[in-house]
Amino acid sequence: MVKDLIVFDMDGVLVEVTESYRATIQATVKHFTGHEPTRPEIQDWKNRGGWNDDWQLSHALIEKQGVELPYNQVVEYFQTLFLGPNFGDGLISREVWFAEPGLLERLSETHTLAVFTGRLRDEAKLTLSRFNCDLFSPIVGSDDVEHLKPNPEGLNKICATVPHGKCWYAGDTIDDARASKAAGVPFIGIAARANPRYDELVSLLHGEGAAAILDDINSLETVIAQNR
Repeated sequence: MVKDLIVFDMDGVLVEVTESYRATIQATVKHFTGHEPTRPEIQDWKNRGGWNDDWQLSHALIEKQGVELPYNQVVEYFQTLFLGPNFGDGLISREVWFAEPGLLERLSETHTLAVFTGRLRDEAKLTLSRFNCDLFSPIVGSDDVEHLKPNPEGLNKICATVPHGKCWYAGDTIDDARASKAAGVPFIGIAARANPRYDELVSLLHGEGAAAILDDINSLETVIAQNR
């Protein structure tokens, strides 16, 4: 029997990234411009769609301040802050795991679990390893696709591995929702109450046809059970 498939985005879904990715965006932009974007400002850009890639977003925020820099220079500085000198001791080490003990283990008994993330695959694996989680396969990162979200390329690759199973995608951005819609996969939105644009995000995800919107993934079992 082929198990149904649940695909997870990573940032804001499996791990809290306010003090890692979001903080790295802020610090990178401040380093090059002297201006530190606020977290609500960053969320505003995310809510527009098309800014799933934090390197591209950092570069755009820098340009908004009138500073012209090569894209690769921004990426290099961003990665230095995020990963640290020893590939893991930078701001990435501030991430917090969302899943309560036993949740993913129970889901894995009845579903294949996979990850489709805007991170590089090795960086996704680094975080999963830090939290001792080896339940996800495949893991598709930004370096595994030609087209980033909201393009559904990565999600299509994963869903093709279970052609006879039902697929779900859990994500927290408008680009996640649009990728899911384009792939024809039911979408479960994650909107943390602490999000600085919570009400707007919930409205946007509803508008993209989310089957459900949860505060975090710990209510996922109930939604899946109700929609079998």
